[in-house]
Amino acid sequence: MTAPLLLAIDQGTQSARALLFDLDGNLVAKSKVAIEPYFSAQPGWAEQHAEVFWNAICQACQDLWRTSGVERSRVKGVAITTQRTTMVNVDANGEVLRPAIIWLDQRQATQLPPLPLWVDAMFTALGERDTLHYFRTQAECNWLAQHQPDTWRRTEKFLLLSGWLTAQLCGRYVDSVASQVGYLPFDFRRRDWARDADPVNSWKWQALCVERRQLPELVAPGGLLGYITGAAAEATGIPAGLPLISAGADKACEVLGSGALAPDTGAISYGTTATFNTCNTKYVEAIRFIPPYPAAVPGQYNTEQMVQRGYWMVQWFKQEFAQKEMLAAEELGIEAEQLLEQFLRDTPAGAMGLMLQPYWSPGVRIPGPEAKGAMIGFGDVHTRAHIYRAIIEGIAYALREARERVEKRNGVKVRRLRVAGGGSQSDAAMQITADIFNLPAERPHVYEASGLGAAINVAVGLGLHGDHATAVRRMTRVGQVFTPRAPDARLYDRLYRRVYAPMYERLAPLYRDIRRITGYPA
Repeated sequence: MTAPLLLAIDQGTQSARALLFDLDGNLVAKSKVAIEPYFSAQPGWAEQHAEVFWNAICQACQDLWRTSGVERSRVKGVAITTQRTTMVNVDANGEVLRPAIIWLDQRQATQLPPLPLWVDAMFTALGERDTLHYFRTQAECNWLAQHQPDTWRRTEKFLLLSGWLTAQLCGRYVDSVASQVGYLPFDFRRRDWARDADPVNSWKWQALCVERRQLPELVAPGGLLGYITGAAAEATGIPAGLPLISAGADKACEVLGSGALAPDTGAISYGTTATFNTCNTKYVEAIRFIPPYPAAVPGQYNTEQMVQRGYWMVQWFKQEFAQKEMLAAEELGIEAEQLLEQFLRDTPAGAMGLMLQPYWSPGVRIPGPEAKGAMIGFGDVHTRAHIYRAIIEGIAYALREARERVEKRNGVKVRRLRVAGGGSQSDAAMQITADIFNLPAERPHVYEASGLGAAINVAVGLGLHGDHATAVRRMTRVGQVFTPRAPDARLYDRLYRRVYAPMYERLAPLYRDIRRITGYPA
């Protein structure tokens, strides 16, 4: 066969994957290399050596060529999609200065330089000083300038992981517009670095220690980033000179690969972070001052709402409550989640009144900085299975709440769901999602939706499909569909409106007292 193929590299939190797609969106070959997500030198820190990611990509690509038997001449282009908000410091010689700070990191800057009076006055007038303070304390560059000033002085380039890996592949400091999610001076409305003369966004240069010279060039999705260098070809086996096409961050590519290009289609990602997205041509802030992110389609936005820990809670449950299932799964050579699926089948909708709110990490708005997770409704009938079901239901409740915020701001009702990510592989979780949202929950035809989104950008960038809309029609389609079950949908609706929705407001004063008494969260 000589039909063209598209290479997508997906560097996630827990693995690197090399994926080959054809022009119909079929996954032709795949290779996966697991990585250690992070290490912690101190409590709350999450770091990993950048070379770990690069070596995993090299191994995944080499394994792909060895196991697939595909003629590399058929591969016409490559794109990369990565985890978001993971930062890499590079010196003037291109050497990495320190371990990458991973998106799960919780450190905060505490000593911040004074701001110009106009910035402080603007945020005070808007009643948003807390938002400004949160932005500044969370910014990795500000922490580095405070705690590792010598490293920061030597930092020639301050890159997202996507930008650093792009440099390894094509030898240029360039990155996708749709990867710019993090504490950076980025203008989300214009999808570019903030302009000094723009009063709406120029404050970001004052609030952050980073300088323009330290940031990469940006290229819209589908644009050319560069060509695979000889050194990268030797390391990965990707043919030298192959075009490297701009795609986007993992969530943006997942929305695209799910085929969710309209605001009436909700894209749910059940990943380590769980998200609800719609794709929109309008700039819409679902929560005031929380911007939509650039979509993996030029000129469009993803109105994203997130549950920060999301399906991380499944990992937490496994570690704390499911050692027996983990050991059994290891002996059987399967994932523990396959055994936990029985927990969902053995428990009724609503978990017999056990309700969970998945605010395991504080936020700036929803949830607020005082936030804690909550589980209420315990009785002597409840078992580990009920707790597990309450976790899955609680994540879906939080995303339904997000959908309602997005609908209100978009002015468009969501009529269907596309559900991707690791959690989407559970039929029971898919059915729970359909019932809680009371909408059809559609699973994309391939599990590797983020990789497919990257491949779509390769196809469009090389002119193999005329535009993104055409590529989506050709390369994406619906797999299995889960339709709401009326009795369970009615039960969930009552629990959501009467119990889940008012839970946070009623518990927030207690969270604030806990914070004052214990100091947690800081």
